[in-house]
Amino acid sequence: MSKKLFTEAKLGNLTLKNHLVMAPMTRSRAIGNIPNELMAIYYAQRADAGLLITEGTSPSANGLGYARIPGAYSAEQTAGWKLVTDAVHAKGGKIFLQIMHVGRVAHQANLPEGAEIVAPSAISAEGDMWTDTEQMQKTPVPREMTKEDIQQAIQEYVNAAKNAIEAGFDGVELHGANGYLIDQFINTASNQRTDEYGGSAENHSRFALEVAQATADAIGKEKVGIRLSPYGVFNNMGIYPELDDTYAYLAEELNKIGLVYIHLVNHSAMGAPEVPQAVVDRIRTAFKNTLILSGGYEVERAEQDLQSGAADLIAVGRPFISNPDLVTRLKEGVELAQPDQDTFYTPGEKGYTDYKTAAETVA
Repeated sequence: MSKKLFTEAKLGNLTLKNHLVMAPMTRSRAIGNIPNELMAIYYAQRADAGLLITEGTSPSANGLGYARIPGAYSAEQTAGWKLVTDAVHAKGGKIFLQIMHVGRVAHQANLPEGAEIVAPSAISAEGDMWTDTEQMQKTPVPREMTKEDIQQAIQEYVNAAKNAIEAGFDGVELHGANGYLIDQFINTASNQRTDEYGGSAENHSRFALEVAQATADAIGKEKVGIRLSPYGVFNNMGIYPELDDTYAYLAEELNKIGLVYIHLVNHSAMGAPEVPQAVVDRIRTAFKNTLILSGGYEVERAEQDLQSGAADLIAVGRPFISNPDLVTRLKEGVELAQPDQDTFYTPGEKGYTDYKTAAETVA
């Protein structure tokens, strides 16, 4: 019997080759923050996934933060992304652009002139970050966003989404996880505002929901998903008493907006706290569209969660880095190649487009 994982799946009005999603992963190959031919090769190599989600892509100069991450706010970037979508579609793949504003997780050395580090509150992420010009640097204290900044940021997400559709993407994923801007509003560790964007669970959810609504209005709700990481502690996020209720509320409201999917991250395989099953169940109950689960999946557990209805799609990250033919390998039980962690974020093709398929390795 063919496993459900490898059979066709529906996502809104899209038909996917299988139930396997390539999770978004920062790869830092966008020189000058512009997507390029090398990136087109990388994504096309992995187009057998049911859905590809790109690396986090900034909606504005302020949101860049890291070295060599792509943007989606200029004509040049849109043209660069068109290379990627054309290459993926030529292989029969489907691809969403992940829109990621890093907020406070940034360093000035990684930002273009005139850009600044902004966040819900003036609280540092307290981590170190790589810069190409000054090597490792501490993340500085961001400037607290004004109401005008917040409205501007929402518009930046909308513009990036429109640019994504112009570049040929099948949809966008709003990055509301892993301690970046949307998550910074959700989490009490990074948001200590006293206006309508802070305080209650509803207020902490407001920015996420306003971005989701505005983006859905702009490009169509069937083309918008969101990634969330309850219990994520990456980038100095915290676990707090209202957390479970906040995510249940978010799921209910995102369901009302009608987003095509929620993509839930469980980073416990990488040392983060386990996301309690009760939280996943509350989100599953409240949200009626597609639920994508990710976090340390192998075939049997993926199959189990698809068969039981716990998940509609399964996202996998790192194995896709070193296995461009991951779907084939999983299907045929071929041993997976291990990724070289030293080249995760380095420029160039090494550790990026030079991994071989199983067939090429044998040949």
